[in-house]
Amino acid sequence: MRILSGSPAARYVAELAGRSSRSSSIEPRVRRIVNDVRRNGDRALVRYARRFDGILKSETLRVSPAEINLAWKSVDPHFKSSLQTAAANIGQFCEWQKPVEWTRTRKGALVGQLVRPLDSVGCYVPAGRHPLVSTLLMTAIPAQVAGVKTIRVCSPQPRRELLAAAAMLGISEVYRVGGAHAIAALAYGTESILPVEKIVGPGNSYVTTAKKLVSFDCSIDMLAGPTETVVYSERGQPHFIAADLVAQAEHDPEALAIFITTRVQLAKAVAKSVEERTAGNQIAFESLRKSGAVLIGQSRHQAVEWLNQIAPEHLTIDGPELPLIRNAGSVFIGNYSPQPAGDYATGPNHVLPTGGAARFRGGLSVLDFVKIITVQKLSRPALREMSPVITTLAEVEGLLAHADSIRVRCRNA
Repeated sequence: MRILSGSPAARYVAELAGRSSRSSSIEPRVRRIVNDVRRNGDRALVRYARRFDGILKSETLRVSPAEINLAWKSVDPHFKSSLQTAAANIGQFCEWQKPVEWTRTRKGALVGQLVRPLDSVGCYVPAGRHPLVSTLLMTAIPAQVAGVKTIRVCSPQPRRELLAAAAMLGISEVYRVGGAHAIAALAYGTESILPVEKIVGPGNSYVTTAKKLVSFDCSIDMLAGPTETVVYSERGQPHFIAADLVAQAEHDPEALAIFITTRVQLAKAVAKSVEERTAGNQIAFESLRKSGAVLIGQSRHQAVEWLNQIAPEHLTIDGPELPLIRNAGSVFIGNYSPQPAGDYATGPNHVLPTGGAARFRGGLSVLDFVKIITVQKLSRPALREMSPVITTLAEVEGLLAHADSIRVRCRNA
């Protein structure tokens, strides 16, 4: 990893602060796929599934309930136990996170909020070298805790372990499709896949671009890019820090992994440990060679300000800096809070904002699967007391009928 300090480090941070997850270079191709599926339904969807997802002519788009149930019966008991423990922790965190309904009354005016779940959600689970079962847990469990009744899962070539996780969660709709065509099917519906109200989950650039294109017709969670990690420490263990950097870097050759400190010796020790740990891990090696960096700040104040400018997806700190953190997807504190723990089992969601989006939103949560509906009820005296304020503002805006709707009620009040 390169080590930067002074002006080069500051310039590097400024470049990162201007980054974005949104790439438009493939947008024309993705738009053609999305429009094709929207117009032609299953005919287009099956064609793309066979071309890109390797679905066989003998296979249906939807995985049968029997295949899902068989997957649960056939997986290793230790895997089942691990799934159940992770799911319980995620579910408990979601319960704590869930918003509540309330009402308040002041001078005869009752105001409050209702909390209502979305009716249907599409969970996109990427496929790769291994089944990403944790992504299914992180997208489906918050929806279930929120009260969403219909959950549809799309994943190219879903493996047995993923189907077992679906069985454990009681999810019966799993489709063996991925990419932009899966996003289009979830957004607009086809003969085989009914449309949903919201699409959640990470994916490659085709998936992310498709989510962007359908977002005016179907709600989405966020536009996720390659994974990101920033570690800031003044007293951490070099091999712990290096292990976290390499862990996130192995996700993607485009991943971002940065260590920030004010201690030169710690910076050198971390860089050396990273070099040792990437031996034999080609993806992590490529990622760290391309985008990895160790940044040496002149002061703790500058280092913390760099953290907030970068607004990383994952952020590890020693601890005292927590009150100063403004922008991060998820924060990990201390030597024994490794980022992979949050990827799988501690409870907070691992679907997190990238590309600087942590400046304006947090990670996926129960809040993404509910609607807050406001409620108000005024008594006659309460309306009479408020009427001068309401009519004055309405008349300033030139909305005389608004003012009249108040006055007509107050004349005989």
